[in-house]
Amino acid sequence: MHRCLELAELAAGYVAPNPMVGAVLIHHDRIIGEGYHM
Repeated sequence: MHRCLELAELAAGYVAPNPMVGAVLIHHDRIIGEGYHM
């Protein structure tokens, strides 16, 4: 969850009025993808 928040903060100042969103995809305890709302 901490990584999701870090990713979301990368969009600060760019996505208003939409919320900042970060996402991490995990499969068998391994991160297989991550991204944020740009």
